[in-house]
Amino acid sequence: MLFNLKNLYRITKLTQNSKHLPRHFCRGPPNQMNVCLKGRDLLTLQNYTADELKYLLWVASDLKQRIKDKGEYLPLMQGKSLAMIFEKRSTRTRLSAETGFALLGGHSSFLTKQDIHLGTNESLTDTARVLSSMTNAILARVYKHNDLDLMTKEATIPVINGLSDLYHPLQILADYLTLQEHYGGLNRLTIAWIGDGNNVLHSIMTSAAKLGMHLRIATPKGFEPDLRITKVTEQYSKEYGTRLLLTTDPLEAANGANVLVTDTWISMGQEEEKRRRLKAFQGYQITMQTVKSAASNWTFLHCLPRKPEEVDDEVFYSPRSLVFQEAENRKWTIMAVMVSLLTDYSPQLQMPTF
Repeated sequence: MLFNLKNLYRITKLTQNSKHLPRHFCRGPPNQMNVCLKGRDLLTLQNYTADELKYLLWVASDLKQRIKDKGEYLPLMQGKSLAMIFEKRSTRTRLSAETGFALLGGHSSFLTKQDIHLGTNESLTDTARVLSSMTNAILARVYKHNDLDLMTKEATIPVINGLSDLYHPLQILADYLTLQEHYGGLNRLTIAWIGDGNNVLHSIMTSAAKLGMHLRIATPKGFEPDLRITKVTEQYSKEYGTRLLLTTDPLEAANGANVLVTDTWISMGQEEEKRRRLKAFQGYQITMQTVKSAASNWTFLHCLPRKPEEVDDEVFYSPRSLVFQEAENRKWTIMAVMVSLLTDYSPQLQMPTF
């Protein structure tokens, strides 16, 4: 069989890039769930199975206990580097990635639009190839999700979605770890989303049912989640036997919910819509009146930064609010993602109940 140069390049790339390698190429000892994520990308939780999501949360819990609680030093990223592309400013995503990667012994390089020629003087294709030759992974926080799709096609290293217009998977992993820690499990919890049909909601919608959680969504008319994602969510709800409600009534969504979640009504890039959005979201502020409809063990989540019109102080600073635990868990979950995508690490501690 004759090979031309293009075929030879493809074969070489496949062997160098573990994105394309099956489970038996993972060199570490098999873990309890027989999950291997080494070399994978993380663009959306839709691409991850229930077991893979549980595995990421297990690794996060394991790292948190071993490093934070037991004081162990785990240089799992020693000799590795992370390229961090940020088109949008950030507090939690940047700090969690930089401090987490450093804590694991790695080095991160923070790149803004002023630092690189992303899609302007240099194509995304060329940028992805250059970064692939110099670093071990790319964490990108971008405006357009399509840019991540293109970057993934061209990169030979894992690409992690730090936020896009469609999804925010890292945030939702932190949310799930927080809920697992608080409730002792996720199965059969009911999440109520009250707010905009945005990227954070999309990541909940494409993952909650896989972990056995029911979902109740309230958005104003005209601010519903993406219809394509809604259809996927409906399929997941049927497949995993969970309940799904979409409504425009915040109190209906909150009824019987264990977890009340909201987010900013005005995302970066939507500042010109502020007046229209504030008018449309009247009545969507989460207050103590809202939580009267929730389950007796209700808790509150918000990915931050928070504006008072989204949730009042009484709820936000109440003992039921888990927002600061949720913020800290951004660090442990992003560390879990990096460890899982870049190493053969297997959790040492017992798997939590999900």
